Amino acid sequence: MHVGMATWTNIVSFAHRLGGVMEAHSYGEPSLKVGKAMLTRLRVDDRSIVLKDIDLDERDMLMAQAPDLFFTENHYLGYNIVLARIAAADLVRLAPFIERTWRRIAPKRAVTAYDNRSAAT
Repeated sequence: MHVGMATWTNIVSFAHRLGGVMEAHSYGEPSLKVGKAMLTRLRVDDRSIVLKDIDLDERDMLMAQAPDLFFTENHYLGYNIVLARIAAADLVRLAPFIERTWRRIAPKRAVTAYDNRSAAT
């Protein structure tokens, strides 16, 4: 995996390697989906991405540890979501969050295929 500043392009490339990920639009902005389920989306105005499956305690911890990277807005307060500023992140830091959501929403066969590919390398 490329280490360095994250970009939407390298986030998309990473997600495609997981398998079954499609580029789409959500709320009029670029997003990544698995089937009809959103994996993540780019918030164009502030160049951040939406990271799902982050429980509220984890979100609070992430924002306390790295406030330059992780944040939220009132709209997301009741949801298991944290926002991440792309310019403050590297792909190594974001990838586990994206993969965790992908594992939850991807078909089991896609997860098994990915795990088999990873084990072979």
